[in-house]
Amino acid sequence: MSDLFLGTVSQHEAGQPTPTRRSRSRQDGKARRNRQRRNRRRRSILVLIMAIGLVGGAGYVVTSIFSDFFGGLFGGSSENAEVSDYEGPGQGEATVTVASGDTGGAIGEKLVEAGVVATTSAFTKAYAANPLATQIQPGAYKLRLQMRASDAVDALLDSANRVSLKVTVTEGLSATQIYEKIASITTIPVADLQAAAADPGAIGLPAEANGQIEGWLFPATYNVDPGATAVSMLSAMVSKTVEVLNANGIPQDQWETVLIKASLVEREGKSYEDRTKIAQAIENRLGRGMRLEIDAVLAYGLGKSGTALSNADKEIDTPFNSYRNIGLPPWPIASPGEESIQAVLNPTAGPWIFWVTVNLETGETKFAETFDEHKVHVAELRKWEAENSK
Repeated sequence: MSDLFLGTVSQHEAGQPTPTRRSRSRQDGKARRNRQRRNRRRRSILVLIMAIGLVGGAGYVVTSIFSDFFGGLFGGSSENAEVSDYEGPGQGEATVTVASGDTGGAIGEKLVEAGVVATTSAFTKAYAANPLATQIQPGAYKLRLQMRASDAVDALLDSANRVSLKVTVTEGLSATQIYEKIASITTIPVADLQAAAADPGAIGLPAEANGQIEGWLFPATYNVDPGATAVSMLSAMVSKTVEVLNANGIPQDQWETVLIKASLVEREGKSYEDRTKIAQAIENRLGRGMRLEIDAVLAYGLGKSGTALSNADKEIDTPFNSYRNIGLPPWPIASPGEESIQAVLNPTAGPWIFWVTVNLETGETKFAETFDEHKVHVAELRKWEAENSK
């Protein structure tokens, strides 16, 4: 037995693990592998969370950018998805004007300002949802207050809600001033009015006007119906001028001359009595071959106000410099009213050559036959100006 044991080497002596140690080693390796798997899972979950966060952040940025983009496209703002809207059907009344080229957002802002809808975003949402919304026409609309946004879109699509506007053109305005007046009340842009005026045939401008619309836009109150255009608007005003000229028995070959003289009288005189005297004084000057020396004519040619003229302006060479040129200006300087036209047709007989307004508030005007007498009146004006300069 001892020889047997002496002839063999034990597993312990050979450095081999015993069955117990081998089992323990396997268990330790398994534990390590489990720990590694858990660590890998933790890292994977962490990476996944970070990826989700990055994607979510990118999504938020993209959403913000495109919501701002599409909000700007419709004219609205990037408010949150909760849209505040009235329940409707609304009450009371408001008039809102839709201008040519208005986006859904621009219309919405006007409706909010007028109290028709609750928010711009509510309207732009309803506008985008209605495939006919882009067919809303320029014009003035009578709507209810506190309407549901979708109902407001429907109401703007209903021509029955469009209302006529009134434009009052006062005497003595230039064509440019009249365009601005029309544009401020209607939806007709100034550029459209200028384009229409440049086409005499389209607006019925008589040949006697020589293509110049100045003086031919009669001052009156006009009803502007829904759908009115620059051409229809100016045509009505030119037609009214022709009507008044015919009603006063003026021969057609005298139309332009009468309008030129009447425009001067309109800008120079305040009362009808003064206008008839100014009309006579103009005839007296023309008859003597004198220069008219009317500030309003010079100012028109320079595009200035009559009160902004200087002595240096009198030296500028223009067809409207009545201090250098003899005779009438080439065309009217404003649109005269019927009183001024009648003053030209029926001037008060008298020897006057000069006139000057001595009180700019009341329009009191004094007339003179001699230059010395005129200088006295001018001194009276200068005194008034000095006393009222503050």
